[in-house]
Amino acid sequence: MLASMLALVNAKRPVSRSLLLSFIGLSAILVLWGAKSVFAAEAGGAHSAVPHLEGAELTLIWDIPFMGILLSIAIFPLVAPIWWHNNFGKVSAFWASAFLVPFAVVFGWELALFEVIHVAILEYIPFIILLLALFTVAGGVRLKGSLRGTPAVNTAILALGTVLASFMGTTGAAMLLIRPILRANDWRKHRVHTVVFFIFLVANIGGSLTPLGDPPLFLGFLKGVDFFWPMTNMFLPMLVMAVPLLLVYFVFDSYLFRNEARRGAPAEQGPAENGAGAGAEGEAKEPLSLEGSFNIVLLLGVMGCVLMSGLWQPGISFDLYHTEWELQNIVRDLLLLTIAYLSWRMTPGQSREANGFSWFPILEVAKLFAGIFVTIIPAIAMLRAGDNGALADVIRSVTKEDGLPINYMYFWSTGVLSSFLDNAPTYLVFFNTAGGAPNVDKLMTEWSTTLLAISCGAVFMGAMTYIGNAPNFMVRSIAEQRGVAMPSFFGYMLWSVVFLVPLFVVVTLIFFAEGLF
Repeated sequence: MLASMLALVNAKRPVSRSLLLSFIGLSAILVLWGAKSVFAAEAGGAHSAVPHLEGAELTLIWDIPFMGILLSIAIFPLVAPIWWHNNFGKVSAFWASAFLVPFAVVFGWELALFEVIHVAILEYIPFIILLLALFTVAGGVRLKGSLRGTPAVNTAILALGTVLASFMGTTGAAMLLIRPILRANDWRKHRVHTVVFFIFLVANIGGSLTPLGDPPLFLGFLKGVDFFWPMTNMFLPMLVMAVPLLLVYFVFDSYLFRNEARRGAPAEQGPAENGAGAGAEGEAKEPLSLEGSFNIVLLLGVMGCVLMSGLWQPGISFDLYHTEWELQNIVRDLLLLTIAYLSWRMTPGQSREANGFSWFPILEVAKLFAGIFVTIIPAIAMLRAGDNGALADVIRSVTKEDGLPINYMYFWSTGVLSSFLDNAPTYLVFFNTAGGAPNVDKLMTEWSTTLLAISCGAVFMGAMTYIGNAPNFMVRSIAEQRGVAMPSFFGYMLWSVVFLVPLFVVVTLIFFAEGLF
């Protein structure tokens, strides 16, 4: 495995080399820190104290770096897009340092080291490796053939993507289908609405049914939620969201399609770039086919790896500075990296190039989320402190006086924050507020409606803004590269408020209305 990784590092592909060096470097640092901690534990005795962060000791000032990085993600792409494009990694590192350095000074480097290793081993590394595997494998599948972007074809692609998103991830499904649907609509005058609904359905709502589907559900799986819990509990809420959106899109796109035809839009002159698109009248059309179809098998392998880590419990773990790194998770991550490497090596470079594949979107997500996962540490600690923490008002807003949850508040609180604070860490915040890993069995049974509210809020409302979910960034970037004039941050929010918020109200009334009236 190491030899394979080093072989890819030595390849003449600077962006992939940078990405893999980052992973290898981070892993090496964690291993060295872990080895140092083992020796320290042996020197200090078998019962050396485990570092512990007491959330009740923290004030809201510790949340400033977390808010800083999230505001940076929202503002800088608008006011300084070129500067942001070249410096977002430095901004993420700045905010992470703005938390870690003062934290180490105040609470000691041992606690700072423990918190970083804990969040890296248990949350960030599994999260980003899964995204990397899905991104790499899906980017190796290329849909060829003549595809004309009529309302029926576009709606069918959106419906297919909505189904696929739960099984190959919102990232995988979005990366698989965004380029074909853009090529199919190159000849269309109106394309923005198609990309917006694509983000709604494929990049967010479609990923409701498995931990592979959306990052929040994968984090829940890592915390102990059963693999099939989302499928059995989120299926109906997903239908309530997806079916009306598909119907509304079909009607809306049909209206625009007819107007374009009446006004003489070049419906038969669109480019047939790379063999996918509408050709001129009478031109021979290439049948649809998949290039790199072996990547579909690799996608099944990704799903199998995640399922394996949830079902196989060997009871073996390695201690890295008081953090238990379980064997099944190590094996899963190594297999996912192997699958990503096989996809990269087996897919012809010209096929990825024709598919418009680039490492930039995953690099952007990896760097930004590294800062987010570090800076969210104090917020989670404060929430875990309950009524004794600085975020006690958040706890009270979703909890009755008798300690029972207010499910509609969990849905909207998780959702609204997911819209602006990214849905993966927001899910963690409210998951822990509701009881977290120690009470996960209770969350899946007695409080299953609460877990459903948190899950639906994070997955569905991640579609409200560009920063709500990682694939939203990627889809917008690819669409703009294809010449689609995507709306601004607030322009996109206007679309989401008009089309999504009424459905959120319906979901609330159907599934979370208890205690509302």
